[in-house]
Amino acid sequence: MHATPPDIVATSRLGALEVSALGLGCMGMSEFYGARDDARSLATLNRALDLGVTFLDSAETYGLGHNEDLVGRLIAERGRDAVTVATKFGIRREPGAYARGISNDPAYVREACEGSLRRLGTDHIDLYYIHRVEAGRPIEEPMEALARLVEEGKVGHVGICEASPATLRRAHAVHPIAALQSEYSLWTRDSEGEVIDTCRELGIGFVPYAPLGRGFLTGAITSTDGLAEDDFRRTNPRFADDALSANLAIVETLKAIAMEKDCTLAQLALAWVIAQGEVHGLPVVPIPGTKRASYLEQNVGALSVRLTADDLGRLHRAIPVGAATGERYTMEGMKGVNVH
Repeated sequence: MHATPPDIVATSRLGALEVSALGLGCMGMSEFYGARDDARSLATLNRALDLGVTFLDSAETYGLGHNEDLVGRLIAERGRDAVTVATKFGIRREPGAYARGISNDPAYVREACEGSLRRLGTDHIDLYYIHRVEAGRPIEEPMEALARLVEEGKVGHVGICEASPATLRRAHAVHPIAALQSEYSLWTRDSEGEVIDTCRELGIGFVPYAPLGRGFLTGAITSTDGLAEDDFRRTNPRFADDALSANLAIVETLKAIAMEKDCTLAQLALAWVIAQGEVHGLPVVPIPGTKRASYLEQNVGALSVRLTADDLGRLHRAIPVGAATGERYTMEGMKGVNVH
């Protein structure tokens, strides 16, 4: 039981950048969600392009360069014009560690960009994000460095992640921001209100990551026992035993509605995120992550799920803002989020 994918995914716009209406988050192909399998990941990336999912999301920190190398292999195989590449700088980690430092130093902006270009095997990045905002450093500093990279043709468009409305306004005043990327799903609705309103006012597109609640909203996770030892969900507050038990009520609500809509839980949860573009009046381009082609195809099928105003109202009442139990990150993971 699942909705059928369209023959080819339509497009949307993030500022002046045209992208596929659904993107693919590539992070899990390198770390955080179990062992790597480059052959399977490349097969999934190729399948994504065949379906029209050409907006690929990476970052220098994912696998400490491995993820960009992987996308670079795809580019070498399929050609630069086949892919719209988004990548990020700003999180600095040591090998094997989750602990991170946040840097928006202008010299590092250029250094990181050059490294990403090299790993991707390209001369330009379509969308380059500030991955996290460094506390205590004026946002104008990295934005001015990014503006220079745009002038040089190394970056096409600029984005920012998990930024506050005040930071968005200051950044956008230096150089147009094409997209804000923040966590957003039925169990993480922090961006509703001032953040999304600011994006709409300034003409900034919204790119939700983790739109399936890190896999929880698919109904596949009822315990962390089956997760890999290094899966970061084992230490995520929402997946702790008591929180997980409480959050299963959200999944039960989704099951009933998914049966009525003849789609999977994942498709319903993703269709809700997609529908928020019309609800809030701005471009919304989710980037669900997966390393499996079968899950990718299911995700694309969400584009065919039509939710009525009644459906959306029912979901809103059943899973209101703040319905999830537990914080969405540990304190370490919250570094650089909503910095003013």
